[in-house]
Amino acid sequence: MKIRTGIYGGSFNPIHLGHTALGEWLCQEGLVDELWFLVSPQNPLKINNNEMLPDEVRLHLASLAVEESKKLKVSDFELHLPRPSYMADTLKALRKRYTRREFVLIIGADNWQCFNQWRSPEEILRRHNIIVYPREGYPIDVSSLPANVRLVDAPLFPISSTQIRKAIASGDYNGEWLSPTVWQEIQKESLYTR
Repeated sequence: MKIRTGIYGGSFNPIHLGHTALGEWLCQEGLVDELWFLVSPQNPLKINNNEMLPDEVRLHLASLAVEESKKLKVSDFELHLPRPSYMADTLKALRKRYTRREFVLIIGADNWQCFNQWRSPEEILRRHNIIVYPREGYPIDVSSLPANVRLVDAPLFPISSTQIRKAIASGDYNGEWLSPTVWQEIQKESLYTR
């Protein structure tokens, strides 16, 4: 039997408690056996961001965030693929490398709404189950979802990496939405302070 492995891709700039709490919830609910945070280079659908920390730094922060979890892992797999990275290509490479795993794509409702703009969305749908988690302001009509796409009733986390970066840069941040080890590292290295 294949290990159901959730693939949760993102820049994680920085990873926060909303990300890790969602990952733990998906595992606890039995929707995946474990979840990999796939630290990604620049998202092809996003405008180039000069606030993006280097790949290795974002990978390190993500590793700190999950170091005490048994079910959450951090993967640099996509960082070794040709760029720009596209999830269809990443999933294809993952299937080839890890034949004993069944990869389940985890995306937010915001990404589901633009999923048809992704590269090869039909291939992803044909080969993978997709779990969509709710995002405020992005309603999903459940009756319109394909059979292998599931909207889950996961808890909402009212925070974003962008908000955290802005708060750190303005000096108004107290670390509330970051794991203590991640916040300590950000302070130690003066990250996001511009």
